[in-house]
Amino acid sequence: MVQRIKKAAVLGSGVMGSGIAAHLANIGIPVLLLDIVPRELTDEELTKGLTLEDKVVRNRISSQSIKKLLKQKPAPLTSKDNISLIEAGNLDDDLKRLSDVDWVIEVVVENLVVKQKVFAEVDKYRKPGSIISSNTSGISVEAMAEGRSEDFRKHFLGTHFFNPPRYLKLLEVIPTKDTDLEVLTFIKTYGEDVLGKGVVEAKDTPNFIANRIGTYGLLVTVKEMIKGGYSVGEVDSITGPLIGRPKSATFRTLDVVGLDTFAHVAKNVHEQVEGKEKEVFEVPQFMTKMLENGWYGSKSGQGFYRKEGKEILELNPETFEYEEKKKLRTASVEVAKQSKGFSDKLKALIYADDRAGSLLWNITSPALVYSAQLLGEIADDIVAIDQAMKWGFGWEKGPFETWDAIGVSKSVQKMEKQGLDVPSWVKDMIEKGYETFYKSENGVLFFYNQGEYRQVLENPKNINLKTLKESKGVIKKNSGASLIDLGDEVALLEFHSGSNAIGLDIIQMINYTIEEVDRNYKGLVIGNQGKNFCVGANLAMILMEAQDDNYYEVDMVVRHFQQAMLKIKYSAKPVVAAPFGMTLGGGAEICLPASRIQASSETYMGLVEVGVGLIPGGGGNKELYIKQLNSMPKGADFDLQAVANKVFETIATAKVSTSGSEARDNRFLNENDGVSINNDHLLYDAKQQVLALYNNGYQAPIRKKVPVVGETGYATLLLGAQSMLMSGYISEHDLKIAKKLAFVIAGGKLPFGTEVDEQYLLDLEREAFLSLVAEGKSQQRMQHMLLKGKPLRN
Repeated sequence: MVQRIKKAAVLGSGVMGSGIAAHLANIGIPVLLLDIVPRELTDEELTKGLTLEDKVVRNRISSQSIKKLLKQKPAPLTSKDNISLIEAGNLDDDLKRLSDVDWVIEVVVENLVVKQKVFAEVDKYRKPGSIISSNTSGISVEAMAEGRSEDFRKHFLGTHFFNPPRYLKLLEVIPTKDTDLEVLTFIKTYGEDVLGKGVVEAKDTPNFIANRIGTYGLLVTVKEMIKGGYSVGEVDSITGPLIGRPKSATFRTLDVVGLDTFAHVAKNVHEQVEGKEKEVFEVPQFMTKMLENGWYGSKSGQGFYRKEGKEILELNPETFEYEEKKKLRTASVEVAKQSKGFSDKLKALIYADDRAGSLLWNITSPALVYSAQLLGEIADDIVAIDQAMKWGFGWEKGPFETWDAIGVSKSVQKMEKQGLDVPSWVKDMIEKGYETFYKSENGVLFFYNQGEYRQVLENPKNINLKTLKESKGVIKKNSGASLIDLGDEVALLEFHSGSNAIGLDIIQMINYTIEEVDRNYKGLVIGNQGKNFCVGANLAMILMEAQDDNYYEVDMVVRHFQQAMLKIKYSAKPVVAAPFGMTLGGGAEICLPASRIQASSETYMGLVEVGVGLIPGGGGNKELYIKQLNSMPKGADFDLQAVANKVFETIATAKVSTSGSEARDNRFLNENDGVSINNDHLLYDAKQQVLALYNNGYQAPIRKKVPVVGETGYATLLLGAQSMLMSGYISEHDLKIAKKLAFVIAGGKLPFGTEVDEQYLLDLEREAFLSLVAEGKSQQRMQHMLLKGKPLRN
């Protein structure tokens, strides 16, 4: 069997196949993408005099799919350069090339006969020991392998990626009775460590785990909407974030997935089950009519919702007219909105005696019972089911975690009164005196399984800060941050202010932390497990002080922030920043001076202060300039102005990376910085960076003077901004901001090439920042961002 994947092939170049190929390319794996040979020439091919025998024609379908990757949103590629790793081919001419491939992933049409024919051909050409898998969303994996060679069957299994493969975490792995255990173990480990997935082992049953339960839950919700007389909008208003589900809730999710795709998944189960379960998986009549009308959702322009101008209308399933979108407003909804924890929110809703409570109870209770009934059939334990729903459908809590949150005993009593068939194993658990499916002891998590609690086994690379703090406590904390012992003499600074915004509390903790780490630790990781790493400075505080004309206070905060960043940079022990998600403004400024950055693959990093009428004030201009300066090759071709131009453009346009890889392209990361494909491993990877630096005799950087482009460079930087003003692309206030930014990056009115110290640049930066804070139009921009969440162009 292969020990690592050097090259892969994907058979089928549709949205899913090309998406999987892109994900493999994102991690550096060369991919051969194959599809069928076209039967007819296009008009363009006829004009060029091409024939069906020309290679460019025969590879057209996969070639077009590769080109589409550059235009798709959200982007399947973490860097556009990755497209060079995907090679187009076709299933007639190129199957022989599978002899050079370590992993073949089949993603052709969901038809068993077609898949069996493809695998018969693959079996002829694959090399012994290579892994073969199917991305089927529900066809029997066992049936696909019938008639294949013994070596094929030993190396064959299902690998069900979720769409889009780059962004959705779940990978369901489905072994057959013949799959070699070593192959199964390899793919599970590879999926987690290399592909960055949350891997769940599923059984070979209709739609496996996530789609089986997710589709059931969606259909129960649709039918309850009809039965209870709710509108599409009313259902979505309480089945989204309010109960720990994605913003797309129920019907927006169906529009995004596509009603045709959803109906196919539902039909797959409907044809293979009996009784009451079969009834649930029957698509309602009004949805069948929507399919006949071609109202599939987003891809057809209308589905459960339709956009007219700026207004979004909802479908009335009875009249088939689109109406004004409605929301369900009840007392329990208001109580839930004021509640803090997941459990308190859900209890306030689900046990409420109003329309919201009735709806949520009637859709939640059957889904919980159904999940319990399927235990053993679709998965071996409740952990796999919960993880599949969280990673595949974006639920905050899985079914059994949700059941714990609403109270198992109380809910079971209500379920049985209503005639729901609660599985005997759940009732046995309660009779034994066990009140929850999960329990935590000293930071260790256990789950109920066959009459006893067993420890939830975690990959050692998964560092959970919540359980770590439960078991070991914290070294020191304040309202904005905590200092935690990560083990192995490495500390971690965790932000936990609102949105992880930087204020004096976080700055104070940074100062304390650097001193503590210098005395007692090998190094420091700056990271957290919030929604985003850090969205910037506390904008509300800055605006409030500015509106009160308290510029001394703003000046003090900026000075403290700048000095804290210098402490990070010149710490005697290595400091590794571990950004992920939104890493904006001050968040990026915290990362730039660190000894190393270990970024998540999904890191959206940028210095975006111009969007609120400011420029970076915590040293971001200086650090990005120095980082890019240090990455430039020295010698005759060295161009100082080019560095200044690049930094100016990046900050002036508020350029934000769309990935960790693009953050490297934008020079926020350099060749020494790392990118973690699995966000769950990010803190572990950052910790390893700290230990490697320390063990290799880390020395704090030497303070050096910085060459600047000066007055002539400043004039060059402004040329572009002036032309944009003349063309109407930017406003007068945008130009004012650009002038301030250019002055800071150029180093003021000095001769070209003058070397200055860092404090000089920091002073320029702070002065420019403070002058912009005082501008009325900048304050308008700040206020607009706080109120509307988007930039104002004034």
